[in-house]
Amino acid sequence: MSTDLAAYVGEHRESLAQLAAELVRIPSENRPPVGAERACQEWIAARLDGLGWEVDLYGLDEVPGLNQHPLFWPGRDYTGRPNVGARRRGAGGGRSLLLSGHIDTVPRGEAAWTHDPFGAGSTDGRLYGRGALDMKAGVATALFVAEALDRLNLRLDGDLLIESVVDEEFGGVNGTLAGRLRGFNADAAIIGEPTGLRICPAQRGGRLAHLTFRAPGDIFGDEQAPGAIDQVRCFLDELPRFAEVRQRRAPIHPLYAHLRERAPVSVTRISTASWGTSEPIAVPLSCRFELYWQAVPGETQQDVENDFTEWFDALITAHPRLFAVRPELVYPIRWLPGSALAPEEPLVAELAACAHEALDCPPPIQGIEAPCDMFVFHQAFGTPAVLWGARGANAHAPDEYVELDSLAAAAEVLLRFVCQWCGVAS
Repeated sequence: MSTDLAAYVGEHRESLAQLAAELVRIPSENRPPVGAERACQEWIAARLDGLGWEVDLYGLDEVPGLNQHPLFWPGRDYTGRPNVGARRRGAGGGRSLLLSGHIDTVPRGEAAWTHDPFGAGSTDGRLYGRGALDMKAGVATALFVAEALDRLNLRLDGDLLIESVVDEEFGGVNGTLAGRLRGFNADAAIIGEPTGLRICPAQRGGRLAHLTFRAPGDIFGDEQAPGAIDQVRCFLDELPRFAEVRQRRAPIHPLYAHLRERAPVSVTRISTASWGTSEPIAVPLSCRFELYWQAVPGETQQDVENDFTEWFDALITAHPRLFAVRPELVYPIRWLPGSALAPEEPLVAELAACAHEALDCPPPIQGIEAPCDMFVFHQAFGTPAVLWGARGANAHAPDEYVELDSLAAAAEVLLRFVCQWCGVAS
């Protein structure tokens, strides 16, 4: 069986690459509060319907109880943004498995690309485009497995489910939550995030903050009062102290023990005014600032926010003249908790065995360095779930790409595991 599956993947590598390319060519950018995922979702639904799967293309407003669930995040518009859920029923007696992925991508952005972000160009073994890595490669891998089962005429004992959800980026998660409430649940789940051929049973958490610094400023005054830029300079000078606080207080987690920084602090955006002669030459009266800091599994929202507010309050108290106007603090997206599944769980152990057999070496078992929607499975529904996917680079940046060799390797491991976990009917 294993030899046949490996041969199939080897013979159909181009088909897998084409699946990923087709998805990249259909833009599905998430621009909260709206998004443009419909065309991609309809394409996926039609593909699975053609394979004889039970397909449900449903709007989030059709899911009873979604808006009332404690994890629901308000303020998003889901008009024309359906989820896809599909099921291939097994012969009976086997374990069920869900292959989950999000179809939304971050926007292409204003930075220059050297490859068409929606052209799905392929160069030197890399497929380029927005979402190629995060995570249309993962969705393509799930579709490839569905086609392989059909072409190899393999009937599973357990049910296999595939879903493609909307609005995972920007801390959305409502699409993932809707899938659980719609009934697309299984004994275990594999989420196709790009892990670099690592098995990731854990995710970091994260907190995004927007700060607005405001202070009077007059470029032509005899004596300039401290301005917004002075506040920002002080804030940046002292920010390493906050990073030290996070590094000291974040617990050591075994799935993150390999990292030098357990809970990094990052400046992600600074803005005062538009560039150019459309704006007068003047000292900025305000400055918007975006800060992102991460959390380790086991940390609470209160702990992580308190680390910041204690440091921030001390900074302002130490510089009363500079911060005569207290900067405004807003949390624009939901708190994303860290989450982890024990490496001893059967899901992890059996996936590792399949990967070892297919790749001729044991896969690393580590926590992924970013937040995602896996915590919904772990913490809200008690479903064992891990992340598994290909290698690549530049997710959320220009010239995002996935390595096609690793995409094929990820698909072979996943196909082997589906047959192992669900069982193949005789």
